[in-house]
Amino acid sequence: MKKILLPLILTCNFIARMNAQDTAVLFDGPYVRYNKNKIFVQNIYLKNGTKHATTDSAVYSNKKPAVLQVPTDITGQTFSVMLKPKHSDEKAETYKVDKIFIVSDIEANFKALRELLQGNKIIDENFNWIFGEGHLVLTGDFFDRGHQQLEVLWLIYSLEEKAKAAKGYVHFILGNHEIMNLNGDLRYVHPKYYEHAKLLNRTYLSLYDENTELGRWLRSKNIIEKVGPVLFMHGGASRYLNYMSASLDDINKMARPYYADTTYNYPDVKIELLFSDNGPLWYRGYYIGKEKATMGQVDSTLNLYGAKYIATGHTIVSEEINSYFNGKIFNTDVSHAKGFSQAVLFENKRFYRLNNKGERWELNSAK
Repeated sequence: MKKILLPLILTCNFIARMNAQDTAVLFDGPYVRYNKNKIFVQNIYLKNGTKHATTDSAVYSNKKPAVLQVPTDITGQTFSVMLKPKHSDEKAETYKVDKIFIVSDIEANFKALRELLQGNKIIDENFNWIFGEGHLVLTGDFFDRGHQQLEVLWLIYSLEEKAKAAKGYVHFILGNHEIMNLNGDLRYVHPKYYEHAKLLNRTYLSLYDENTELGRWLRSKNIIEKVGPVLFMHGGASRYLNYMSASLDDINKMARPYYADTTYNYPDVKIELLFSDNGPLWYRGYYIGKEKATMGQVDSTLNLYGAKYIATGHTIVSEEINSYFNGKIFNTDVSHAKGFSQAVLFENKRFYRLNNKGERWELNSAK
């Protein structure tokens, strides 16, 4: 049987459906799932206040990549996503990087992410990459609480290939909320997504399982990376993590098979540590807690991984991004949902705090 070209069939079905539904608008999706040699693309449309789920399917061919549309925070506006032919595990270290833009804890707030990226000329109004050879680092918690989770994920996904084409790069480092959504801890999921999973005849967990496009993509990501002189992780490095003396590559390889483990019964104390309150996903000791980090602990981490700085999210300390431990640690978690969106730019060996209008203020940093 002759293979059907995926972009063609989805485009034709989309046009036919829009004609039939008249004023229907794409409300949520696409949810992309694989079953043997077929791909299934599910969307939810909104018409006159009522949600309708649709499913398109086609024979999948790597030779003809699918191009899908994703809604934004502006009604009727979408951006396109081209599915990747395959996923490879991310490398743990990237050297000789001169420009880094850092964002964390967006928590499904597409508008906040869009405004930060557009306001600081990372992307243009059409969601194209304009940051050149710069590196965009996203340090976790892009899931949960907000109502545009899928849009956020597809935007990151789409920017990866666009950045590579310009010799730039996008690093999506997982936080505790990404892992929670994979391993069944769903206490912060927006109610919208339970409703939508039911409309799609799916469970919420199945939306990101190993047979989905986004599920496979998420499983290729790291929980700790070094980019240029900066060590990135969502929470931080406790003294117990330092005692392990594991390489960045080893930490990611140990953790990756257990991202979606719903049993929480880890076979090794090292793996258990990685997913505990003292692991890089959950640790808060740089900023709060009974056992706060020391300068010696911070220096030990930096020496262990050959880094000059550490950047984390996870813990809101202030309404503004600041540096700590003599300018060696940068906390990038702010209240995006309350309108305090900020990011960090590393450029010409200096760190800057930026808002969504592109205004910048230099941050203290260790020279």
